[in-house]
Amino acid sequence: MGRFDGKVALVTGASAGIGAALVRELARQGAATVVVARRVGRLQDLEAEIAAAGGRALAVAADVTCDGDLERAVALAVERFGRIDIAVANAGFGVAGRVQRLTVDDFRRQLEVNLFGVLRTFYAALPELERTHGVFAVMGSVAGYLPGPGTVPYATSKFAVRGLAESLRAELAPSGVDVVLLTPGFVESDIRRTDNAGRLHEDAREPLPGWLVMPAATAARKMARAISRRRREAVITAHGKLAVWLARHAPWLVAALARRTRRRRKPVPDDPTV
Repeated sequence: MGRFDGKVALVTGASAGIGAALVRELARQGAATVVVARRVGRLQDLEAEIAAAGGRALAVAADVTCDGDLERAVALAVERFGRIDIAVANAGFGVAGRVQRLTVDDFRRQLEVNLFGVLRTFYAALPELERTHGVFAVMGSVAGYLPGPGTVPYATSKFAVRGLAESLRAELAPSGVDVVLLTPGFVESDIRRTDNAGRLHEDAREPLPGWLVMPAATAARKMARAISRRRREAVITAHGKLAVWLARHAPWLVAALARRTRRRRKPVPDDPTV
């Protein structure tokens, strides 16, 4: 018996990285999965992979920045599987660069995906989740506690997502819907190979050392466990747990480290991401 036997899970941003790994893990544990993203080819490949392994999946091409796309995805999911028990608002990307070189449009584009995309997913899935007393899982980030240099838009979006999850949890409790905040640190994904316009650069190298990046499959197992247990929050990766602990219990130390990092960081005038 799988942990998610008889359950139906919808996951946005499911074409790669954490989203795809989480779909595979939920399917492995018995869930029927609704895989939602913009890249149709990758979605269809994932749908076929799950079907070949004996699972059930439905690929739905949708964009979390487009009104109506998530409602259509939910309708197709209910038509195929009859219900939705879990909705994971995973789609997101990161805008990076010195704030002096960014614009309001950069912030608007960041929030449109990372915050309003979560809200679109929430409102589309809420009627089904209320009916099934389901789980709404939100993909936060350690950056929602401890922002790094050059990540103001991304950190802003993840601080907002954390506040949204905390607020929704209290308000939805009487309806039987639980909210799980997933807070990863550095996990294998496409986010560090995606530019400020949201375009993936397939040939870009992972800028972080391999020992620091948790495999997506490992993170997905931890996230699936948190969802099944309806945990309030799951911080993923050891360095992520340390960062969150410091942000909560030693904010003075975090501020001192941030000041020192800014002083030591040399400007690179021709690099638009600095």
